Amino acid sequence: MSNGTAAHATKETWKEVFQAASDEYLDQVFFHYGPTNGTLAGYHQYDGQLEDLSRKSIDAEIAALKVFEKRIEAIHGDPAALDLTTRGDRDIVLSSIRSNLLTLETIRPWEKNADNYSGTCANGAFTLMERKFALPDDRLRSLISREKQMPALLGNARINLKNPPRIYTEIAIEQLPGIVSFFEHDVPLAFADAQDPALKAEFAQSNAAVIAALNSYLGWLKADLLPRSTGDFRIGADTFSKKLLYDEMVDLPLDKLLEIGWADMRKNQEHFNQVAKELEPAKEPRAVVEQLGSYHPAPDHLLDAFRATFDGLIGFIRAHHIVTIPSEVKPIVEETPAFMRATTFASMDTPGPFEFHATEAYFNVTLPDPSMKPEEVEGFMHSFNIGTVISTAIHEAYPGHYIQFLWVPQAPSRVRKLLGAATNVEGWAHYTEQMMLDEGYGQPGAGAKDERESKILRLGQLQDALLRNARFIVGIRMHTGKMTFDEAVAFFQKEGYQSKETAMVETKRGTSDPTYLYYTLGKLEILKLREDLKKKQGAAFSLEEFHNKFLGQGFPPVRIVREAMLGDGSPAL
Repeated sequence: MSNGTAAHATKETWKEVFQAASDEYLDQVFFHYGPTNGTLAGYHQYDGQLEDLSRKSIDAEIAALKVFEKRIEAIHGDPAALDLTTRGDRDIVLSSIRSNLLTLETIRPWEKNADNYSGTCANGAFTLMERKFALPDDRLRSLISREKQMPALLGNARINLKNPPRIYTEIAIEQLPGIVSFFEHDVPLAFADAQDPALKAEFAQSNAAVIAALNSYLGWLKADLLPRSTGDFRIGADTFSKKLLYDEMVDLPLDKLLEIGWADMRKNQEHFNQVAKELEPAKEPRAVVEQLGSYHPAPDHLLDAFRATFDGLIGFIRAHHIVTIPSEVKPIVEETPAFMRATTFASMDTPGPFEFHATEAYFNVTLPDPSMKPEEVEGFMHSFNIGTVISTAIHEAYPGHYIQFLWVPQAPSRVRKLLGAATNVEGWAHYTEQMMLDEGYGQPGAGAKDERESKILRLGQLQDALLRNARFIVGIRMHTGKMTFDEAVAFFQKEGYQSKETAMVETKRGTSDPTYLYYTLGKLEILKLREDLKKKQGAAFSLEEFHNKFLGQGFPPVRIVREAMLGDGSPAL
């Protein structure tokens, strides 16, 4: 055997060893302890299982993660023995393991966050309802199996929850009536076409038991847990840095990240103020923000307003060679499911990479609640001004999340189809909002009817960018003890150009989603990668080819995509 053949054999052996280990990690740990994610991915052997959040199960998961961490760490040998994709996959799997260990052992949401338990019940049911991947009776059978495990799950909450932060308990109390209503109305409606009378009778029992358990849980949260919820939601600088390293492969010091975040925020504020002055020379930028809100579709035309953006966006993407669109099928625009309305204005719900039966993608849009007074409806609709409608359609659909989802089948491995980073997924969607306007979308005749509307579209994009800038700074400062909750709310309003209502929702989210800087962070990493590749390729650089190659890597941390596309280990920021 020649040296070349021996090296090749070693390479193949290492690759096979890693693939076997990563497959076992995904099947024996990742989906075993997260069966709802299994259903979402399209693995329907998990449909009857529900997350077990008992202390015994949590300890078993921690032990299993540590076994696989050692096993994957041992697969290295000579770095050249693994090809670039497999080396990247190994880093992704190790990061996934370490992130889960950090969550379970250090951040400990199972001990602090009451919403985790009731939310798991809602998600467990919703994942069996949202897609008709099997006959109604078969999915109902799986739902009954999950529902029978829900009272015990809520029982474990009463054992596990110790001195949680007050804000977490308040959020759980705020969310629970919607979850109860979801089980009372939405769940039975979703299975109205089930046929088997015995199955329907069994479901009536299991569903009633879940509703009773949720109501009892709500009563317990109010009477027992809330008065003793005096814990701290802040995770601290050390844990924050580790979470960023494991989730996003970003190892910059937090003070350096803050410098980057502030610089981008100031740049976007200046750009906003400049365009606002051009639009309304006599008004202060703040007044223009308020005025922008009034340019919105009628509530009963909102879904149609989003649908109406698709053809123009697709046409522009194709005419300007932005990115290859792998399918002609468009996402289905529909109203956000009831239990999700409290926390989202719009979202993209795509099928998992291994879902081959129900492959529809849903673009969810939250409409005003019918109980709202006219002035409340008007306030709510300010979030959907014509600028943010376009920005949101770009982010969620073309060429944002939906296009990225269409590229997932071309990802180079199972690991890349299932594990990824928010800096890639949300960074890509946020990057496309700016990139599309920079490339000329939103100019008169290309998404805007005149110069005035063109400026409004740019202000919508910048207002969304400032929201993400504020998240970047609030997340770091709030979780390192440099900013209080109330100071964060004020920051979203003053520096992020957001309403009081939006500022409150965003700050609440930041208490349990500390690293929600990943939108801006990912966008900046992608912009730097693009510029570095342009410098390297010169006249040969093609924007479409850059986007296609980026999406073809799956959705790992941008550092891994960068190494694959540039062939070096240069810094991502």
